[in-house]
Amino acid sequence: MSQVQTSIVSVQRANGKGVMESFLARPEGTGAFPGVVVIHEIFGLNENIREIARKFAEQGYAALAVDLFSNRNRAICMMQIIHGMLIRPLNNSMLADLQSAMTFLRQQQNVFADRIGAVGFCMGGAYALQLAVTDKEMKAASVFYGANPKPLEVVAEACPIIGSYPDKDFTTQAARQLEAALTRYEIPHDIKIYKDTQHSFLNRQRTPIEVDAAKDAWTRMLSFFTEHLA
Repeated sequence: MSQVQTSIVSVQRANGKGVMESFLARPEGTGAFPGVVVIHEIFGLNENIREIARKFAEQGYAALAVDLFSNRNRAICMMQIIHGMLIRPLNNSMLADLQSAMTFLRQQQNVFADRIGAVGFCMGGAYALQLAVTDKEMKAASVFYGANPKPLEVVAEACPIIGSYPDKDFTTQAARQLEAALTRYEIPHDIKIYKDTQHSFLNRQRTPIEVDAAKDAWTRMLSFFTEHLA
């Protein structure tokens, strides 16, 4: 595993009004490294998400854990998220800010600009899938228990996607629909539904089964990213 350097970085929002104070973790050394944007759950950029970024850095990635709620009123952010998901699922302010984060990561001197991916959890997983179909230069996306983009047919233009889902969750049916669509459009993918797990199983790991599922999902994701990104 690589030694890790971390820092707080200011990522310009897409509209030019304000910045997102985000967490950047990368291997020590001059490098250049493949990059991953890490997108948080509804809870925001917390220690759990920062630890995921560190784990990516240990594996040789420059990982930018963006804070979508930075310097913003949380209630207003929630309204923007709901509006974006329901009314403008592929053209909304949060997605634009994430695209700005992708640009920020590509511009770092120690990052391969043409080897960038994204991973997201729940809300962040939905945005990772939106990036997968709107960012034509992204090489791979990982979704954990996130909602599908609408209309689902847009995944015909997606980059390779790996997804991990619980077996009794509001996203379980979405996982099956996503896998069918990716198969139909011949997009490289790996979708897995984990038995006896609940929402946020990677982040919470409440039972021994969820601990095992989290380990397997993480290993699958690293392998998928090695193939398509690193």
